[in-house]
Amino acid sequence: MGENASFWESLIYAHPTCTTWKQEAEGSIYHLASILFVVGFMGGSGFFGLLYVFSLLGLGFLCSSVWAWLDVCAADIFSWNFILFAICFVQFIYVTYQVRSVSFDREFQELYSALFQPLGISLTVYRKIVLCCDAEVVTLEKEHCYAMQGKTPIDKLSLLVSGRIRVTVDGEFLHYIFPLQFLDSPEWDSLRPTEEGIFQVTLTAETDCRYVAWRRKKLYLLFAKHRFISRLFSILIGSDIAEKLYALNDRVQAGKGFRYDIRLPNFYHVSLPETPPVQPSHHLQRGSPRRKPPGVTNCGS
Repeated sequence: MGENASFWESLIYAHPTCTTWKQEAEGSIYHLASILFVVGFMGGSGFFGLLYVFSLLGLGFLCSSVWAWLDVCAADIFSWNFILFAICFVQFIYVTYQVRSVSFDREFQELYSALFQPLGISLTVYRKIVLCCDAEVVTLEKEHCYAMQGKTPIDKLSLLVSGRIRVTVDGEFLHYIFPLQFLDSPEWDSLRPTEEGIFQVTLTAETDCRYVAWRRKKLYLLFAKHRFISRLFSILIGSDIAEKLYALNDRVQAGKGFRYDIRLPNFYHVSLPETPPVQPSHHLQRGSPRRKPPGVTNCGS
């Protein structure tokens, strides 16, 4: 204990204390360096935040090096500040290269701004998602089919970028798919990773469409490597299925003018005892949300 006490005493009291202070202020270069440090540490996160921080801190260390060389004439102060300036400069170049390496085509950039950026997804994570679909946007011409009922296998997950898709079953219209909606989210959710299936609906392009497609096996491999991306797609797909369910809800009614509401299935059991019990929850578990609930007729029929 005595040795430790003597060490701290020597550290604190060995050097002389400041008895007098300099009357004149340091030069403008020193104050400029201090201002750059203060402003530089106010930078944010992300690539552009790092560019902001490293650029201002690098300029601050450069000004401190000039101040140490011209005013203080201290080689050690100059050396340390110049080394820190060089480190900031190298980091700035590296982050700039990273920013350029995650640039995307116009459609992918618009997709990021509209769907992924509001969720706080970084460009590095988004790049993994884009690479999984080979950074390709597929074109579907007007009146061409994306999937045919009972024929097309469920082997991918697609997101509509532009255009409008018409969904039908046995020639009967169900609902539309609009940009930033998945084309086959119900089919994707109805199958386990090891299962295979075919479409129970027909998807036809009403206009010239553009969409992004992820192959099923390749996307599951991405999910296995990155749990965060798996949770992200789970949220997006769940929200998309909910939108499709409510789109179907707007088009059906349950006898005597009652509208069918997927949120209140038991209400119709009480109000309409003459109709057979309706249990849409059974179909939500294993079937496709695009199917019509039993005992329900279309508005237009």
